[in-house]
Amino acid sequence: MFLIYVAGVVAGLIFTDARPLTRLGLAVAWPLAPLAFVAVVSLLLIAALYIFPAFGAVVAAGVAAWWFLA
Repeated sequence: MFLIYVAGVVAGLIFTDARPLTRLGLAVAWPLAPLAFVAVVSLLLIAALYIFPAFGAVVAAGVAAWWFLA
């Protein structure tokens, strides 16, 4: 996994058509993308639990079933 991040940093530094400071910023920031993805999806699921009560009920039933069966 680490090699994928290193490859992305190297690709960002070499192949990006930008000024050196921008290249460095992109190379440093791009590994944060998976964390941002997880945060956004988590927040959307939490919002869906509140906005769509039927979805929340299904999730609550699933969590309760998992809790009792585990």
